[in-house]
Amino acid sequence: MSFKSVRKFLIIGAVVLLPLTVCSQFPGGGFPGGGGGFQGGGFPGGGFPGGFGGRFPVQDQEGGQMPGGFPGGGGFGGFGGGFGMGTEYDPTTTRNDVEFTSSNLPIVIIQTEGKTLTNREKSGATMKIIDNGKKRNKITDPANGYDGNIKIKLRGNSSLFFDQKRFTFETVTSEGKANDVELLGMPADNDWVLLAPYNDVSMMRDAFAFDMWNNMGHWAPHTRYCEVVMNGKYIGVYTLCEKIKRGKNRIDIAKLTSKDTTGIDITGGYIVRVDPPDEGEKSFTSDVPGIMNTAAGGMFGGFGGGMGGFGGGFGGRATVTWTILYPKASKMTDKQQEYIANYVNTVEKVIQSDEFADPVNGYAKYIDVESFVDYFIHTELSLNADGLKRSTYFYKTKQNEDGTGGKLHAGTVWDYNLAYGNCNFANANNIEAWVYEGSETNPTPAMWKRLTEDPAFMAKVKARWKELRKDYLSIESINRFIDEHAAQLQEAQARQYTKYSDLLVPKREDGQNVQGQQNGGFGGFGGFGGGFPGGGGFGGFGGGGAAGMFSAYTVSSYDEEIGILKKWFADRIAFLDKNWK
Repeated sequence: MSFKSVRKFLIIGAVVLLPLTVCSQFPGGGFPGGGGGFQGGGFPGGGFPGGFGGRFPVQDQEGGQMPGGFPGGGGFGGFGGGFGMGTEYDPTTTRNDVEFTSSNLPIVIIQTEGKTLTNREKSGATMKIIDNGKKRNKITDPANGYDGNIKIKLRGNSSLFFDQKRFTFETVTSEGKANDVELLGMPADNDWVLLAPYNDVSMMRDAFAFDMWNNMGHWAPHTRYCEVVMNGKYIGVYTLCEKIKRGKNRIDIAKLTSKDTTGIDITGGYIVRVDPPDEGEKSFTSDVPGIMNTAAGGMFGGFGGGMGGFGGGFGGRATVTWTILYPKASKMTDKQQEYIANYVNTVEKVIQSDEFADPVNGYAKYIDVESFVDYFIHTELSLNADGLKRSTYFYKTKQNEDGTGGKLHAGTVWDYNLAYGNCNFANANNIEAWVYEGSETNPTPAMWKRLTEDPAFMAKVKARWKELRKDYLSIESINRFIDEHAAQLQEAQARQYTKYSDLLVPKREDGQNVQGQQNGGFGGFGGFGGGFPGGGGFGGFGGGGAAGMFSAYTVSSYDEEIGILKKWFADRIAFLDKNWK
Protein backbone atom coordinates (compact mmCIF):
# COMPACT_ATOMS: atom_id res chain seq x y z
CA MET A 1 0.00 0.00 0.00
CA SER A 2 1.22 3.49 -0.56
CA PHE A 3 -0.86 5.65 1.61
CA LYS A 4 2.37 7.24 2.62
CA SER A 5 1.58 10.02 5.02
CA VAL A 6 -1.08 8.28 7.06
CA ARG A 7 0.67 4.97 7.12
CA LYS A 8 4.06 6.00 8.44
CA PHE A 9 4.11 5.59 12.17
CA LEU A 10 6.32 6.38 15.09
CA ILE A 11 7.05 3.13 16.87
CA ILE A 12 8.04 2.92 20.50
CA GLY A 13 9.01 -0.61 21.35
CA ALA A 14 6.18 -2.59 19.82
CA VAL A 15 3.58 0.14 20.30
CA VAL A 16 2.33 2.24 17.40
CA LEU A 17 2.10 5.79 18.64
CA LEU A 18 1.29 8.35 16.05
CA PRO A 19 0.89 8.63 12.29
CA LEU A 20 3.77 10.62 10.84
CA THR A 21 1.23 12.68 8.92
CA VAL A 22 1.11 14.68 12.14
CA CYS A 23 4.82 15.31 11.85
CA SER A 24 4.45 17.00 8.49
CA GLN A 25 1.25 18.95 9.03
CA PHE A 26 1.51 21.06 12.17
CA PRO A 27 1.85 24.63 10.94
CA GLY A 28 4.62 25.99 13.14
CA GLY A 29 5.36 25.12 16.73
CA GLY A 30 4.42 21.48 16.85
CA PHE A 31 2.81 20.54 20.14
CA PRO A 32 2.76 23.52 22.49
CA GLY A 33 4.48 23.25 25.82
CA GLY A 34 8.21 22.85 25.22
CA GLY A 35 8.85 19.85 27.40
CA GLY A 36 5.31 18.89 28.32
CA GLY A 37 3.80 17.30 25.25
CA PHE A 38 1.14 14.87 26.35
CA GLN A 39 -0.69 15.98 29.45
CA GLY A 40 1.32 14.68 32.34
CA GLY A 41 4.80 15.24 30.99
CA GLY A 42 5.00 12.97 27.99
CA PHE A 43 6.59 9.54 27.94
CA PRO A 44 9.67 8.74 30.00
CA GLY A 45 12.80 7.84 28.15
CA GLY A 46 15.46 9.04 25.84
CA GLY A 47 13.62 11.17 23.32
CA PHE A 48 13.94 11.21 19.54
CA PRO A 49 17.39 11.02 17.98
CA GLY A 50 18.09 14.30 16.27
CA GLY A 51 15.42 16.24 18.14
CA PHE A 52 12.85 18.55 16.64
CA GLY A 53 13.35 21.40 14.24
CA GLY A 54 12.26 20.34 10.79
CA ARG A 55 13.03 16.71 9.98
CA PHE A 56 13.40 13.53 11.94
CA PRO A 57 15.93 10.99 10.65
CA VAL A 58 13.05 8.66 9.78
CA GLN A 59 13.33 6.55 6.68
CA ASP A 60 10.56 6.13 4.15
CA GLN A 61 9.75 2.98 2.17
CA GLU A 62 12.81 3.14 -0.05
CA GLY A 63 15.13 4.65 2.54
CA GLY A 64 14.59 8.38 1.98
CA GLN A 65 13.82 10.89 4.70
CA MET A 66 10.26 11.67 5.55
CA PRO A 67 9.25 15.17 4.48
CA GLY A 68 8.13 17.65 7.07
CA GLY A 69 8.94 16.86 10.63
CA PHE A 70 7.75 19.10 13.43
CA PRO A 71 8.25 22.60 11.98
CA GLY A 72 9.25 24.71 14.91
CA GLY A 73 10.57 22.54 17.69
CA GLY A 74 9.00 22.13 21.11
CA GLY A 75 6.47 19.38 21.52
CA PHE A 76 6.81 16.06 23.24
CA GLY A 77 8.42 15.59 26.60
CA GLY A 78 10.54 12.61 25.61
CA PHE A 79 9.99 9.11 24.35
CA GLY A 80 11.66 5.87 25.22
CA GLY A 81 12.70 3.04 23.02
CA GLY A 82 13.06 4.82 19.70
CA PHE A 83 11.03 3.93 16.65
CA GLY A 84 11.30 1.97 13.45
CA MET A 85 9.48 0.66 10.42
CA GLY A 86 10.38 -3.01 10.38
CA THR A 87 12.78 -2.38 7.51
CA GLU A 88 14.68 -5.66 7.90
CA TYR A 89 13.37 -9.15 7.30
CA ASP A 90 15.18 -12.34 8.16
CA PRO A 91 13.39 -15.13 6.24
CA THR A 92 15.02 -17.77 8.45
CA THR A 93 12.90 -16.57 11.41
CA THR A 94 9.60 -17.18 9.61
CA ARG A 95 7.42 -19.81 11.27
CA ASN A 96 7.25 -23.02 9.27
CA ASP A 97 3.65 -23.70 10.27
CA VAL A 98 2.01 -24.65 6.96
CA GLU A 99 2.53 -28.00 5.27
CA PHE A 100 2.93 -27.15 1.61
CA THR A 101 3.68 -29.71 -1.07
CA SER A 102 1.65 -28.71 -4.15
CA SER A 103 -0.75 -26.14 -5.57
CA ASN A 104 -3.05 -25.35 -8.46
CA LEU A 105 -1.22 -21.99 -8.61
CA PRO A 106 2.34 -21.48 -9.84
CA ILE A 107 4.97 -21.96 -7.14
CA VAL A 108 7.80 -19.45 -6.64
CA ILE A 109 10.81 -20.69 -4.65
CA ILE A 110 13.32 -18.07 -3.46
CA GLN A 111 16.59 -18.79 -1.69
CA THR A 112 18.38 -15.83 -0.10
CA GLU A 113 21.29 -17.91 1.21
CA GLY A 114 20.62 -16.69 4.75
CA LYS A 115 20.73 -12.98 3.89
CA THR A 116 18.59 -10.50 5.80
CA LEU A 117 16.49 -8.47 3.37
CA THR A 118 16.03 -4.70 3.72
CA ASN A 119 14.03 -1.98 1.97
CA ARG A 120 17.19 -0.05 1.08
CA GLU A 121 19.39 -2.29 -1.03
CA LYS A 122 18.72 -5.34 -3.17
CA SER A 123 20.35 -8.60 -2.10
CA GLY A 124 21.45 -11.40 -4.37
CA ALA A 125 19.28 -14.53 -4.36
CA THR A 126 18.08 -17.34 -6.59
CA MET A 127 14.55 -18.00 -7.79
CA LYS A 128 12.75 -20.97 -9.32
CA ILE A 129 9.24 -20.92 -10.77
CA ILE A 130 7.18 -24.06 -11.26
CA ASP A 131 4.27 -23.58 -13.65
CA ASN A 132 2.80 -26.73 -15.21
CA GLY A 133 -0.15 -24.98 -16.80
CA LYS A 134 -3.38 -26.87 -16.16
CA LYS A 135 -1.49 -29.65 -14.40
CA ARG A 136 -0.83 -29.56 -10.69
CA ASN A 137 2.37 -27.90 -9.50
CA LYS A 138 4.47 -29.81 -6.98
CA ILE A 139 7.23 -28.25 -4.95
CA THR A 140 9.51 -31.13 -6.00
CA ASP A 141 8.92 -30.53 -9.74
CA PRO A 142 11.78 -29.13 -11.81
CA ALA A 143 11.68 -25.39 -12.44
CA ASN A 144 10.17 -24.55 -15.82
CA GLY A 145 9.07 -20.90 -15.46
CA TYR A 146 12.42 -19.49 -14.31
CA ASP A 147 15.57 -20.87 -12.78
CA GLY A 148 18.21 -18.27 -12.13
CA ASN A 149 19.50 -15.26 -10.24
CA ILE A 150 17.61 -12.27 -8.88
CA LYS A 151 18.25 -9.18 -6.80
CA ILE A 152 15.51 -8.64 -4.21
CA LYS A 153 14.49 -6.18 -1.49
CA LEU A 154 11.49 -5.29 0.67
CA ARG A 155 8.95 -2.77 -0.58
CA GLY A 156 6.06 -0.88 1.01
CA ASN A 157 5.27 1.60 3.76
CA SER A 158 3.09 0.44 6.63
CA SER A 159 3.22 -3.02 5.05
CA LEU A 160 6.84 -3.21 6.20
CA PHE A 161 5.60 -4.17 9.65
CA PHE A 162 2.96 -6.61 8.38
CA ASP A 163 3.77 -10.27 8.94
CA GLN A 164 3.57 -10.94 5.20
CA LYS A 165 6.19 -8.86 3.39
CA ARG A 166 6.19 -7.41 -0.11
CA PHE A 167 9.14 -7.57 -2.46
CA THR A 168 10.64 -5.89 -5.50
CA PHE A 169 13.06 -8.00 -7.51
CA GLU A 170 15.13 -7.86 -10.65
CA THR A 171 15.97 -10.85 -12.82
CA VAL A 172 19.72 -10.82 -13.49
CA THR A 173 22.43 -12.89 -15.14
CA SER A 174 25.07 -14.80 -13.19
CA GLU A 175 27.22 -11.65 -13.55
CA GLY A 176 24.48 -9.54 -11.94
CA LYS A 177 23.40 -7.72 -15.10
CA ALA A 178 19.74 -7.05 -15.97
CA ASN A 179 18.16 -10.04 -17.69
CA ASP A 180 14.89 -9.53 -19.60
CA VAL A 181 12.76 -12.67 -19.29
CA GLU A 182 9.12 -13.66 -19.55
CA LEU A 183 7.56 -14.66 -16.24
CA LEU A 184 4.29 -16.60 -16.04
CA GLY A 185 3.24 -15.49 -19.51
CA MET A 186 3.97 -11.77 -18.97
CA PRO A 187 6.11 -9.91 -21.55
CA ALA A 188 9.87 -10.00 -21.12
CA ASP A 189 11.48 -7.50 -18.75
CA ASN A 190 13.74 -7.53 -15.71
CA ASP A 191 11.80 -5.51 -13.07
CA TRP A 192 9.06 -7.28 -11.11
CA VAL A 193 7.01 -7.04 -7.92
CA LEU A 194 5.61 -9.63 -5.52
CA LEU A 195 2.54 -8.01 -3.95
CA ALA A 196 1.32 -9.50 -0.68
CA PRO A 197 -2.47 -9.25 -0.28
CA TYR A 198 -2.12 -9.28 3.52
CA ASN A 199 -4.78 -6.66 4.32
CA ASP A 200 -7.05 -7.61 1.42
CA VAL A 201 -8.80 -10.81 2.42
CA SER A 202 -10.24 -11.24 -1.09
CA MET A 203 -6.64 -11.16 -2.42
CA MET A 204 -7.95 -9.79 -5.74
CA ARG A 205 -8.46 -6.02 -5.39
CA ASP A 206 -5.17 -5.08 -7.07
CA ALA A 207 -5.76 -7.64 -9.83
CA PHE A 208 -9.24 -6.25 -10.50
CA ALA A 209 -8.02 -2.64 -10.64
CA PHE A 210 -5.18 -3.48 -13.01
CA ASP A 211 -7.40 -5.65 -15.19
CA MET A 212 -10.03 -2.92 -15.37
CA TRP A 213 -7.50 -0.34 -16.57
CA ASN A 214 -6.20 -2.76 -19.21
CA ASN A 215 -9.74 -3.44 -20.37
CA MET A 216 -10.37 0.30 -20.64
CA GLY A 217 -7.67 0.39 -23.30
CA HIS A 218 -4.59 1.42 -21.31
CA TRP A 219 -1.52 -0.32 -19.90
CA ALA A 220 -1.53 -1.55 -16.33
CA PRO A 221 0.69 -4.17 -14.68
CA HIS A 222 -0.30 -7.70 -15.66
CA THR A 223 -0.68 -10.13 -12.79
CA ARG A 224 -0.51 -13.81 -11.86
CA TYR A 225 -1.34 -15.36 -8.52
CA CYS A 226 1.26 -17.68 -7.05
CA GLU A 227 2.37 -19.25 -3.77
CA VAL A 228 5.81 -18.42 -2.46
CA VAL A 229 8.37 -20.43 -0.50
CA MET A 230 11.38 -18.54 0.85
CA ASN A 231 14.37 -20.36 2.31
CA GLY A 232 12.31 -23.53 2.56
CA LYS A 233 9.38 -21.92 4.41
CA TYR A 234 5.92 -21.15 3.10
CA ILE A 235 5.18 -17.39 3.18
CA GLY A 236 1.79 -17.26 1.50
CA VAL A 237 -0.21 -16.26 -1.56
CA TYR A 238 1.27 -13.46 -3.68
CA THR A 239 0.46 -11.52 -6.83
CA LEU A 240 3.44 -11.49 -9.18
CA CYS A 241 3.19 -8.43 -11.41
CA GLU A 242 5.08 -6.05 -13.65
CA LYS A 243 6.79 -3.02 -12.13
CA ILE A 244 5.78 0.40 -13.47
CA LYS A 245 8.49 1.76 -15.75
CA ARG A 246 9.14 3.09 -19.25
CA GLY A 247 9.55 0.36 -21.84
CA LYS A 248 8.19 -1.28 -24.95
CA ASN A 249 6.14 -3.71 -22.84
CA ARG A 250 5.31 -1.25 -20.04
CA ILE A 251 4.58 2.49 -20.48
CA ASP A 252 5.61 2.88 -24.10
CA ILE A 253 6.86 6.45 -24.40
CA ALA A 254 9.89 7.99 -26.07
CA LYS A 255 13.27 7.52 -24.43
CA LEU A 256 14.95 10.66 -23.10
CA THR A 257 18.73 11.10 -23.11
CA SER A 258 20.87 13.77 -21.50
CA LYS A 259 21.18 15.39 -24.94
CA ASP A 260 17.38 15.94 -25.23
CA THR A 261 17.27 19.43 -23.74
CA THR A 262 15.74 21.69 -26.41
CA GLY A 263 12.90 21.92 -28.93
CA ILE A 264 10.74 18.88 -29.52
CA ASP A 265 13.38 16.58 -28.05
CA ILE A 266 12.80 17.79 -24.48
CA THR A 267 9.02 17.34 -24.64
CA GLY A 268 8.92 13.64 -23.79
CA GLY A 269 8.60 11.11 -22.55
CA TYR A 270 8.13 11.55 -18.81
CA ILE A 271 6.47 9.55 -16.03
CA VAL A 272 5.40 11.38 -12.88
CA ARG A 273 3.29 10.52 -9.88
CA VAL A 274 1.57 12.36 -7.05
CA ASP A 275 3.63 11.09 -4.12
CA PRO A 276 6.54 12.09 -1.92
CA PRO A 277 9.85 11.03 -3.45
CA ASP A 278 11.70 7.88 -2.52
CA GLU A 279 15.41 8.02 -1.86
CA GLY A 280 17.29 9.12 -4.96
CA GLU A 281 14.21 10.50 -6.76
CA LYS A 282 13.61 14.10 -7.77
CA SER A 283 10.34 15.92 -7.15
CA PHE A 284 8.61 19.28 -7.37
CA THR A 285 5.63 20.87 -5.67
CA SER A 286 2.52 22.19 -7.33
CA ASP A 287 1.84 25.93 -7.47
CA VAL A 288 -1.86 25.14 -6.99
CA PRO A 289 -2.90 24.12 -3.43
CA GLY A 290 -4.60 20.77 -3.07
CA ILE A 291 -7.91 20.09 -1.36
CA MET A 292 -8.05 19.04 2.30
CA ASN A 293 -11.53 18.00 3.43
CA THR A 294 -12.10 17.45 7.15
CA ALA A 295 -15.88 17.66 6.97
CA ALA A 296 -16.22 13.94 7.60
CA GLY A 297 -15.08 14.34 11.20
CA GLY A 298 -11.36 14.11 10.96
CA MET A 299 -8.71 11.57 10.26
CA PHE A 300 -9.50 7.96 11.18
CA GLY A 301 -13.02 8.92 12.20
CA GLY A 302 -14.17 5.60 10.77
CA PHE A 303 -12.34 3.43 13.28
CA GLY A 304 -14.93 1.45 15.18
CA GLY A 305 -13.68 1.41 18.75
CA GLY A 306 -10.60 3.17 17.50
CA MET A 307 -9.80 6.83 17.13
CA GLY A 308 -12.59 9.25 17.73
CA GLY A 309 -11.25 11.59 15.06
CA PHE A 310 -9.34 14.81 15.28
CA GLY A 311 -12.20 17.22 15.69
CA GLY A 312 -11.73 19.92 13.10
CA GLY A 313 -8.65 18.31 11.61
CA PHE A 314 -5.05 19.41 11.48
CA GLY A 315 -5.32 22.66 9.60
CA GLY A 316 -2.44 21.12 7.66
CA ARG A 317 -0.56 22.06 4.56
CA ALA A 318 -2.24 21.45 1.22
CA THR A 319 0.91 21.27 -0.88
CA VAL A 320 0.82 18.59 -3.57
CA THR A 321 4.14 16.87 -4.28
CA TRP A 322 4.91 15.36 -7.67
CA THR A 323 7.73 12.86 -8.05
CA ILE A 324 9.50 12.21 -11.35
CA LEU A 325 9.77 8.48 -12.02
CA TYR A 326 11.24 8.77 -15.51
CA PRO A 327 13.84 9.87 -16.41
CA LYS A 328 15.70 8.58 -13.38
CA ALA A 329 17.20 11.30 -11.23
CA SER A 330 20.74 10.14 -12.01
CA LYS A 331 20.18 10.59 -15.75
CA MET A 332 17.84 13.59 -15.81
CA THR A 333 19.19 17.03 -16.64
CA ASP A 334 18.17 20.20 -14.80
CA LYS A 335 16.48 21.47 -17.96
CA GLN A 336 14.37 18.31 -18.23
CA GLN A 337 13.34 18.54 -14.58
CA GLU A 338 12.42 22.19 -15.05
CA TYR A 339 10.48 21.39 -18.23
CA ILE A 340 8.21 18.70 -16.74
CA ALA A 341 7.64 20.68 -13.54
CA ASN A 342 6.63 23.75 -15.57
CA TYR A 343 4.38 21.66 -17.82
CA VAL A 344 2.48 20.08 -14.92
CA ASN A 345 2.11 23.44 -13.19
CA THR A 346 0.83 24.94 -16.44
CA VAL A 347 -1.79 22.19 -16.65
CA GLU A 348 -2.95 22.82 -13.10
CA LYS A 349 -3.05 26.61 -13.53
CA VAL A 350 -4.94 26.43 -16.81
CA ILE A 351 -7.53 24.13 -15.23
CA GLN A 352 -8.06 26.71 -12.46
CA SER A 353 -8.35 29.62 -14.93
CA ASP A 354 -11.59 31.27 -16.02
CA GLU A 355 -11.21 29.96 -19.57
CA PHE A 356 -10.28 26.41 -18.53
CA ALA A 357 -13.08 24.83 -20.59
CA ASP A 358 -12.12 26.58 -23.84
CA PRO A 359 -11.76 23.75 -26.37
CA VAL A 360 -8.78 25.41 -28.09
CA ASN A 361 -6.76 27.12 -25.35
CA GLY A 362 -8.17 25.45 -22.25
CA TYR A 363 -7.11 22.20 -20.54
CA ALA A 364 -7.77 20.11 -23.70
CA LYS A 365 -4.67 21.75 -25.21
CA TYR A 366 -2.46 20.18 -22.55
CA ILE A 367 -4.01 16.90 -21.40
CA ASP A 368 -5.26 13.73 -23.05
CA VAL A 369 -8.89 14.19 -22.07
CA GLU A 370 -9.97 10.61 -22.73
CA SER A 371 -7.37 9.21 -20.32
CA PHE A 372 -8.42 11.73 -17.65
CA VAL A 373 -12.05 10.68 -18.13
CA ASP A 374 -11.15 7.02 -17.74
CA TYR A 375 -8.92 7.64 -14.72
CA PHE A 376 -11.69 9.68 -13.07
CA ILE A 377 -14.18 6.84 -13.57
CA HIS A 378 -11.69 4.19 -12.44
CA THR A 379 -10.88 6.11 -9.25
CA GLU A 380 -14.44 7.03 -8.32
CA LEU A 381 -15.62 3.45 -8.75
CA SER A 382 -12.81 2.21 -6.51
CA LEU A 383 -13.30 4.74 -3.66
CA ASN A 384 -9.58 4.21 -3.13
CA ALA A 385 -8.28 5.78 0.09
CA ASP A 386 -5.17 6.79 -1.86
CA GLY A 387 -7.19 7.85 -4.89
CA LEU A 388 -5.91 10.93 -6.78
CA LYS A 389 -3.60 11.91 -3.89
CA ARG A 390 -1.09 9.04 -3.56
CA SER A 391 0.33 6.51 -6.04
CA THR A 392 -1.35 8.53 -8.80
CA TYR A 393 0.59 8.17 -12.04
CA PHE A 394 0.75 10.28 -15.20
CA TYR A 395 2.91 10.17 -18.29
CA LYS A 396 3.71 12.76 -20.95
CA THR A 397 4.35 11.78 -24.54
CA LYS A 398 6.82 13.41 -26.90
CA GLN A 399 5.41 16.04 -29.23
CA ASN A 400 5.22 15.10 -32.91
CA GLU A 401 6.96 17.05 -35.67
CA ASP A 402 3.60 18.47 -36.79
CA GLY A 403 2.93 19.85 -33.33
CA THR A 404 0.37 17.22 -32.30
CA GLY A 405 0.73 14.94 -29.29
CA GLY A 406 2.96 15.72 -26.37
CA LYS A 407 0.10 15.84 -23.87
CA LEU A 408 -0.16 14.70 -20.24
CA HIS A 409 -1.96 11.36 -19.88
CA ALA A 410 -3.58 10.09 -16.67
CA GLY A 411 -2.49 6.61 -15.56
CA THR A 412 -1.31 3.94 -15.03
CA VAL A 413 -2.95 2.55 -11.86
CA TRP A 414 -1.34 1.16 -8.72
CA ASP A 415 -2.08 0.19 -5.11
CA TYR A 416 -5.72 -0.77 -4.66
CA ASN A 417 -5.59 -3.10 -1.67
CA LEU A 418 -7.41 -0.46 0.41
CA ALA A 419 -10.00 0.23 -2.29
CA TYR A 420 -13.46 -1.18 -3.06
CA GLY A 421 -14.79 -0.77 0.48
CA ASN A 422 -11.74 -2.08 2.31
CA CYS A 423 -10.67 1.04 4.25
CA ASN A 424 -12.02 2.93 7.24
CA PHE A 425 -10.74 6.46 6.59
CA ALA A 426 -10.52 9.05 3.77
CA ASN A 427 -14.28 8.50 3.20
CA ALA A 428 -13.35 5.13 1.70
CA ASN A 429 -16.12 3.32 3.60
CA ASN A 430 -18.81 5.84 2.63
CA ILE A 431 -20.57 4.38 -0.38
CA GLU A 432 -21.83 7.84 -1.40
CA ALA A 433 -18.51 9.73 -1.14
CA TRP A 434 -16.56 11.32 -3.98
CA VAL A 435 -12.79 10.89 -4.11
CA TYR A 436 -12.28 14.17 -5.99
CA GLU A 437 -13.73 16.14 -3.06
CA GLY A 438 -10.69 15.25 -0.99
CA SER A 439 -10.30 13.85 2.50
CA GLU A 440 -8.63 14.57 5.82
CA THR A 441 -5.45 12.64 5.06
CA ASN A 442 -3.48 14.08 2.14
CA PRO A 443 -4.14 16.94 -0.28
CA THR A 444 -6.01 16.01 -3.45
CA PRO A 445 -4.96 17.92 -6.58
CA ALA A 446 -7.64 20.56 -7.16
CA MET A 447 -7.73 19.98 -10.91
CA TRP A 448 -10.04 16.96 -10.57
CA LYS A 449 -12.80 18.86 -8.78
CA ARG A 450 -12.43 21.75 -11.23
CA LEU A 451 -12.85 19.38 -14.18
CA THR A 452 -16.22 18.26 -12.79
CA GLU A 453 -17.37 21.88 -13.18
CA ASP A 454 -17.03 21.61 -16.97
CA PRO A 455 -20.27 20.23 -18.48
CA ALA A 456 -18.34 18.93 -21.50
CA PHE A 457 -15.97 16.88 -19.30
CA MET A 458 -18.84 15.43 -17.27
CA ALA A 459 -20.74 14.63 -20.46
CA LYS A 460 -17.76 12.55 -21.55
CA VAL A 461 -17.68 10.87 -18.13
CA LYS A 462 -21.35 9.93 -18.32
CA ALA A 463 -21.10 8.68 -21.91
CA ARG A 464 -18.04 6.60 -21.13
CA TRP A 465 -19.66 5.20 -17.96
CA LYS A 466 -22.74 4.18 -19.96
CA GLU A 467 -20.51 2.42 -22.47
CA LEU A 468 -18.51 0.56 -19.79
CA ARG A 469 -21.65 -0.50 -17.92
CA LYS A 470 -22.82 -2.43 -20.97
CA ASP A 471 -19.79 -4.70 -20.89
CA TYR A 472 -16.85 -4.83 -18.50
CA LEU A 473 -18.54 -2.93 -15.67
CA SER A 474 -21.85 -4.73 -15.78
CA ILE A 475 -22.71 -6.41 -12.49
CA GLU A 476 -22.66 -9.75 -14.29
CA SER A 477 -19.15 -9.16 -15.62
CA ILE A 478 -17.79 -8.00 -12.25
CA ASN A 479 -19.33 -10.96 -10.43
CA ARG A 480 -17.90 -13.29 -13.07
CA PHE A 481 -14.42 -11.83 -12.47
CA ILE A 482 -14.81 -12.25 -8.71
CA ASP A 483 -16.08 -15.83 -9.03
CA GLU A 484 -13.34 -16.87 -11.44
CA HIS A 485 -10.57 -15.40 -9.30
CA ALA A 486 -12.07 -16.75 -6.08
CA ALA A 487 -12.10 -20.20 -7.68
CA GLN A 488 -8.40 -19.85 -8.55
CA LEU A 489 -7.65 -18.84 -4.95
CA GLN A 490 -10.02 -21.19 -3.14
CA GLU A 491 -7.45 -23.86 -2.36
CA ALA A 492 -4.59 -21.47 -1.59
CA GLN A 493 -6.69 -19.21 0.65
CA ALA A 494 -6.93 -22.02 3.19
CA ARG A 495 -3.14 -22.04 3.48
CA GLN A 496 -2.95 -18.23 3.48
CA TYR A 497 -5.32 -17.96 6.45
CA THR A 498 -3.68 -20.81 8.28
CA LYS A 499 -0.40 -18.95 7.93
CA TYR A 500 -1.92 -15.56 8.82
CA SER A 501 -4.82 -16.63 11.01
CA ASP A 502 -5.28 -13.16 12.55
CA LEU A 503 -6.79 -11.94 9.26
CA LEU A 504 -10.00 -13.90 9.87
CA VAL A 505 -12.01 -13.04 12.98
CA PRO A 506 -14.27 -15.80 14.35
CA LYS A 507 -17.89 -14.90 15.05
CA ARG A 508 -19.75 -15.38 18.30
CA GLU A 509 -23.21 -16.87 18.39
CA ASP A 510 -24.72 -13.37 18.21
CA GLY A 511 -22.85 -12.72 14.95
CA GLN A 512 -20.30 -10.33 16.41
CA ASN A 513 -16.63 -11.08 16.15
CA VAL A 514 -14.78 -12.35 19.17
CA GLN A 515 -13.03 -9.03 19.75
CA GLY A 516 -16.36 -7.30 20.10
CA GLN A 517 -15.65 -4.56 17.56
CA GLN A 518 -16.14 -4.29 13.88
CA ASN A 519 -12.87 -2.62 13.03
CA GLY A 520 -9.31 -2.88 14.18
CA GLY A 521 -7.22 0.04 15.28
CA PHE A 522 -4.51 0.90 17.71
CA GLY A 523 -4.26 -0.19 21.30
CA GLY A 524 -3.69 2.18 24.10
CA PHE A 525 -4.00 5.87 24.46
CA GLY A 526 -6.79 8.14 25.51
CA GLY A 527 -6.79 11.76 24.38
CA PHE A 528 -4.12 14.31 23.77
CA GLY A 529 -4.26 17.52 25.73
CA GLY A 530 -5.26 19.80 22.89
CA GLY A 531 -2.69 21.42 20.67
CA PHE A 532 -4.31 20.47 17.38
CA PRO A 533 -5.16 23.60 15.40
CA GLY A 534 -8.73 22.66 14.69
CA GLY A 535 -9.81 21.43 18.03
CA GLY A 536 -10.43 17.95 19.16
CA GLY A 537 -7.60 15.56 19.78
CA PHE A 538 -7.55 11.79 19.75
CA GLY A 539 -10.59 10.10 21.16
CA GLY A 540 -8.51 7.06 21.97
CA PHE A 541 -7.15 4.12 20.03
CA GLY A 542 -8.88 0.81 19.62
CA GLY A 543 -7.34 -2.60 19.33
CA GLY A 544 -6.39 -5.10 16.70
CA GLY A 545 -3.46 -5.99 14.51
CA ALA A 546 -1.49 -4.07 11.92
CA ALA A 547 -3.76 -5.01 9.01
CA GLY A 548 -6.94 -4.38 11.00
CA MET A 549 -6.08 -0.79 11.75
CA PHE A 550 -7.06 0.19 8.19
CA SER A 551 -9.89 -2.28 7.53
CA ALA A 552 -13.48 -1.15 7.25
CA TYR A 553 -14.79 -4.51 8.49
CA THR A 554 -13.74 -7.99 9.53
CA VAL A 555 -14.82 -11.39 8.23
CA SER A 556 -14.67 -14.90 9.59
CA SER A 557 -14.21 -16.69 6.26
CA TYR A 558 -13.06 -16.20 2.69
CA ASP A 559 -16.55 -16.87 1.37
CA GLU A 560 -17.94 -14.11 3.60
CA GLU A 561 -15.38 -11.68 2.16
CA ILE A 562 -16.39 -12.57 -1.40
CA GLY A 563 -20.04 -11.93 -0.58
CA ILE A 564 -19.26 -8.52 0.93
CA LEU A 565 -17.14 -7.54 -2.08
CA LYS A 566 -19.95 -8.37 -4.50
CA LYS A 567 -22.49 -6.38 -2.49
CA TRP A 568 -20.12 -3.42 -2.26
CA PHE A 569 -19.76 -3.28 -6.05
CA ALA A 570 -23.53 -3.47 -6.51
CA ASP A 571 -24.12 -0.62 -4.05
CA ARG A 572 -21.34 1.63 -5.39
CA ILE A 573 -22.40 1.11 -8.99
CA ALA A 574 -26.02 1.92 -8.09
CA PHE A 575 -24.81 5.21 -6.59
CA LEU A 576 -22.76 6.07 -9.69
CA ASP A 577 -25.61 5.07 -12.00
CA LYS A 578 -27.87 7.50 -10.15
CA ASN A 579 -25.39 10.37 -10.47
CA TRP A 580 -24.04 9.67 -13.95
CA LYS A 581 -27.29 9.18 -15.82
